[in-house]
Amino acid sequence: MCGICGYISKKRITINQLIDMNDTMYHRGPDDSGAEVYEMTGGRRVGFAQRRLSILDLSALGHQPMHSADQRISVVYNGEIYNYRELREELADYPFRSNCDTEVIIAAYLKWGIQCVERFNGMFAIALFDRQTQEVYLIRDRIGKKPLYYWYEDGNLVFASELKPIMKCPGFTGEIDRRVLSRYLFQQYINAPETIYRNVYKLEAGAILRFTEGKINTWKYWDVSEVYREAVGNQIKDYGEAKASLKEALQKSVRARMIADVPLGSFLSGGYDSSLVTAIAQECSDSPVKTFSIGFHEEKYNEAKYAKAVADYLGTNHTELYIDEQDMFDLVESIPVYYDEPFADSSQIATMMVSKLAKEHVTVALSGDGGDEFFCGYNIYQNVAQAQKLDALGAMVYGVCHLPILKQMHMADRLPFKVRIIAGNRERESKTQFGAGNYLVRAKAMVKVPQGGKYGQREEALPIHYLFESRYNVKDWQIRRMLLDMDTYLPGDILCKVDRASMKYSLEARCPILDTDVMELSYRIPHAFKYADGDKKHILKDIAYDYIPKELLERPKVGFGVPLDKWLRGPLKEQLLDYSGYDYLKRQDIFDAKYVSDMIGQYVRTGDAGPATGANYSKLTWSFFVFQQWYQTYHE
Repeated sequence: MCGICGYISKKRITINQLIDMNDTMYHRGPDDSGAEVYEMTGGRRVGFAQRRLSILDLSALGHQPMHSADQRISVVYNGEIYNYRELREELADYPFRSNCDTEVIIAAYLKWGIQCVERFNGMFAIALFDRQTQEVYLIRDRIGKKPLYYWYEDGNLVFASELKPIMKCPGFTGEIDRRVLSRYLFQQYINAPETIYRNVYKLEAGAILRFTEGKINTWKYWDVSEVYREAVGNQIKDYGEAKASLKEALQKSVRARMIADVPLGSFLSGGYDSSLVTAIAQECSDSPVKTFSIGFHEEKYNEAKYAKAVADYLGTNHTELYIDEQDMFDLVESIPVYYDEPFADSSQIATMMVSKLAKEHVTVALSGDGGDEFFCGYNIYQNVAQAQKLDALGAMVYGVCHLPILKQMHMADRLPFKVRIIAGNRERESKTQFGAGNYLVRAKAMVKVPQGGKYGQREEALPIHYLFESRYNVKDWQIRRMLLDMDTYLPGDILCKVDRASMKYSLEARCPILDTDVMELSYRIPHAFKYADGDKKHILKDIAYDYIPKELLERPKVGFGVPLDKWLRGPLKEQLLDYSGYDYLKRQDIFDAKYVSDMIGQYVRTGDAGPATGANYSKLTWSFFVFQQWYQTYHE
């Protein structure tokens, strides 16, 4: 686990400047660092740098940048290739010097070319320079566990695991891309390929970028819609076979993720996913697995007692830490430092706290991420199923309300809230993304969009919803929404949250459910085995019951929520009012100064954002607050 950065440029970037860029990610790799500059044809130079968190082969032989024995290939890399031992056996003719997976990447490329990535099972962000072909490749893992940003402008490319090294690069101006702001305010994260800056992009999950002769092209080697389409034609129709196959795949995945030359443990919330991963890890271990949970003194949020019950049953070496609101509040200021573009999923705070706890005992922690998206766990999936059943009726209501005479009477606005949502859900490309229209309206209205001039057509805002559901070619809305979340919410929010929170404390988080074989197998499992008569994650729960009594797991999901409204209208109130002051917003020239100032002022006074609406806009206000906090950190 590491942080990587580098460049391909005709501009002169010195080795010391590259080191400075690299050192902005010290937290990602405090154990070692390396930076080198190479010559390339066409007057370009290639700079590669890495910060290392030592996990496999702790010796100096794992140092990066790493080179092939013949010096043809240079690599910097962040992540883990879990099947590197099996690959190494296939590459026995290569003169290995180390026992680390980085050298396996080099050997695999020399034997199989860039297609070698299709053989890697793991989480990774890779930069590779081939001196023979004079090409540089950037590669990201299938589901986007490891981040990889790049700035491409005027034939020059700069890349990094985080935005900070790019911000530090000489010549970077950091022009904010206003097109993404309304979507960010609503979604609370910025999805790939966009970032907060113009000409800076996230390499998409499952993608490869090739740089040659000043030009880039990208393509997908693993695509959610294509892999699903291919797998669904080969479904496992027998439930017993599906369960056995999935259980075996999970066992293999967990075993592979327990390979480390440093202490390893597991996050344990007491929910199905983390409990199942922990149970399998305990089954594979010769000694009690170290497990970690965060507890809350407020009973309605506290799941620590459930986690402890599971830990006691499994016999793990369990550590829990009870925290209060002040503990969480103290982390607010660090959000823009470690999430170095606006990111407003407030559960990041709890994730940072459990990561801090785990790091006091281990360097690697297993997590249960991916279970909800791949096995139908979120409550939204139930709502989507109900909405599909009511869609035809909603279309009729919409048609009636838009008859000329009724439209003049604004009849649609008088409908009950839920009816209004179903009736208004007419966009074919975002059928599964219905929601409160007021949030959409306000997210759009908050952002100032200049007309013409310097920005021209580039300033046209991105649609707030993702308008590409047809790519999945799936009639069942529930499945379609799950696939959409795998392309957007999972890599853009969940995995980003876990990566930054864990790496803040130099902790590696590993996700067995996001193993390549597990993901692809999940597509072969009929949806009826995942969502059975209203029972979400049915087959995954069934496997969990093989390890843990049902009564320890079966309960309503508590979830965790930061008291945003209490904070924003309490201890953060003055800061929020400063951020939303009319004069400040006019100088900043990003938001509609009058609209936002009035909206935030109303929210602070009454808890809603409009006269007697009763609607609470704390999440939208939090997104705005986090953006302004980020802006002050990096632009003032």
